[in-house]
Amino acid sequence: MPVKSIFLVIAGRVQGVGYRYFAQHKAVELNLSGWVKNTPDGKVEIEATGEPENLNVFVGWMKIGPARAIIKTFAVSEITPTRTFTNFTIR
Repeated sequence: MPVKSIFLVIAGRVQGVGYRYFAQHKAVELNLSGWVKNTPDGKVEIEATGEPENLNVFVGWMKIGPARAIIKTFAVSEITPTRTFTNFTIR
């Protein structure tokens, strides 16, 4: 199955609640590569690459987030990857 890449932007109470670690754990569990980071304006951005089915499961988990997160807005788009990642890192 071909791999694809997605870019997510999540806003709400997503910083200081373990969201990046939650994302990394789920990405590793689903054999995805890419990165997750906090942004200066209080959002979380994610770039993830992997099998489409695994990415769909990942997006489902990211819409929920860790227990203390409150998701206000959630945007996901398919992208052309700018480079190849070998693992999933927190930036």
